[in-house]
Amino acid sequence: MSTESPVAQDEEDIVTDGQDIFYICQKSLEILKEKLKKAEDITQELVNELTFPANLPDEELMVPVDMRGVGEDFDDVEQMVERLGPKGTAEAFVKAKEYFDANKDNEPDEERPKPMTAAEWRKVLEDDDLEGEEEEDFLEEEEEDLDDDEEGEEEDEEPEGDDEPAAKKAKTA
Repeated sequence: MSTESPVAQDEEDIVTDGQDIFYICQKSLEILKEKLKKAEDITQELVNELTFPANLPDEELMVPVDMRGVGEDFDDVEQMVERLGPKGTAEAFVKAKEYFDANKDNEPDEERPKPMTAAEWRKVLEDDDLEGEEEEDFLEEEEEDLDDDEEGEEEDEEPEGDDEPAAKKAKTA
């Protein structure tokens, strides 16, 4: 019998079952792969072209990568560059692309993330930002409601005298 609790098992499954998909510029990825093969310098500018679609032409192709292939968790690309440097970040994205292509989850092709244009990826990012703002607004409203409720409860409370609670009075020797 396993000593591991069912909750820990479920949490582990959730973490290992979910993909961590990010989209990068296919053309920039190919350039970076060639530069890595030739041991050429990788600049911050090249990493930005790879990961930030803002300055890319609308028709530029973005391809999915699975960030689980990196082997380490990062909050964002800036943190990756800070810790790994531009070359390490480029290598990490190459690994993430290889991991995605390997399809270790044996996910059916029709359910896998598909390449998209830079324009489509920007739209997804904008929609995510809007959803995040709506979620933040909702959470702030909930927090305000809770604060209001707590203030109301404090005002409604009447000071209790020296009376003992009913449970203690009910006990007899």
